Amino acid sequence: MEKIKLILVDDHPLVITGIKAMLEDSTEFEIIGDAYDGQQALSLVEHLIPDVLVLDIRMPKLTGIEVVKELKSKGSPIKTLLLSMHDSEEYVLHSIKAGADGYLLKGATKEEIVKAFRIIANGGKYFTGEVSASIIKNFTTQRPQQPKNDFNLTKRELQILNLVLEGLSNQEIADALEISKRTAEVHRFNLMKKMGVKNPMELANKAREYQLG
Repeated sequence: MEKIKLILVDDHPLVITGIKAMLEDSTEFEIIGDAYDGQQALSLVEHLIPDVLVLDIRMPKLTGIEVVKELKSKGSPIKTLLLSMHDSEEYVLHSIKAGADGYLLKGATKEEIVKAFRIIANGGKYFTGEVSASIIKNFTTQRPQQPKNDFNLTKRELQILNLVLEGLSNQEIADALEISKRTAEVHRFNLMKKMGVKNPMELANKAREYQLG
């Protein structure tokens, strides 16, 4: 039987090493590549065709969610599983909206990780057990069309918006995008000014209203 091919992407080498060790003797899975940031991931999948692309949700250059969105925009058939330390509903809903096939906590057991890989590779969906099925059902149910308005946001401002919605501070945004903290602050200020909001809560509410992020 042909093995399920995986590519692992995480900016923490220990995570990749741990999954490799976990699957070292597997007759079901084969790790065909690894990368350490979102841009490397996109470059890698252009040359290798994995059954499942396993992505850290927070990485430099491009987040896991941004990689998923990029692949979906190109019509890529590659299945995607996001790994995260966070079990909040907001993170999971962002993942579903982006088009991810699964969301799994990094603290999951080997059995759950293998189960998730197998289900997703076979065309199913797998979201961590801490998330109730009703949340996913409510989110994926068809809703009335919301008003569209991109507020003339630049690509960088959209990146900032996504990271703000993930709960990152200015310093964390700066680290993720490899820019200075001051530059992150300026982008965030311009973003909030364009959207006419005064604080992160108003920003999150307006982003959801206009289906941004």
